[in-house]
Amino acid sequence: MYYFCHPKLERLNNIHPIFDKILNRGHKETLLKQKSVVVWMVGLSGSGKSTLAKALEQYLYEKGHLSQLLDGDNLRTGINNNLGFSDADRIENIRRSAEAAKLFLNCGVVTICSFISPTEHIRKMAKEIIGEKDFFEVYVNCPYEICEQRDVKGLYKKARNGEIKNFTGLDAPFEAPENPALELKTDIKELSVCQKELTDAVLKRIKL
Repeated sequence: MYYFCHPKLERLNNIHPIFDKILNRGHKETLLKQKSVVVWMVGLSGSGKSTLAKALEQYLYEKGHLSQLLDGDNLRTGINNNLGFSDADRIENIRRSAEAAKLFLNCGVVTICSFISPTEHIRKMAKEIIGEKDFFEVYVNCPYEICEQRDVKGLYKKARNGEIKNFTGLDAPFEAPENPALELKTDIKELSVCQKELTDAVLKRIKL
């Protein structure tokens, strides 16, 4: 009797992972003299995520720690360049980004992710991909009104003029994290204070 096998299932049957035959994360952390972690920075456009992420990357470099910064805008020019801003595309954007972050994590690298990550569902998915114990969520908290006043990329003006649809905080939802590992209120604290709070918290996590 002939049984039909779906092409996708046939491809999966031909996959043979070699995870048990390659150097593990512990070996690489020992080599790099650091514990790896994914610092997942959440917040509205203009809240200060990218500024703080770049400052953290520079600080870690100066202290001799290897890190990789994954920024939402940068990834949308590469592995996510075929995605828009529909609900489905936002989910796929974060799924791919989380999978990329996990690869760096398993190489012993401190991975800094700067993504709006607007909903609890999306963030939960990212945490499940990366692993709860390795997911260090940082909420860069700044009210929509302040971010709109800053409008560092000119996006808020375009959104108000109807040039950008599904803009987070305006006509697309933003759900603030309820229990982030760290909250940085960039509307009421100096940038230098927020930077120190962030670097201090991350250094504690990566100390071998």
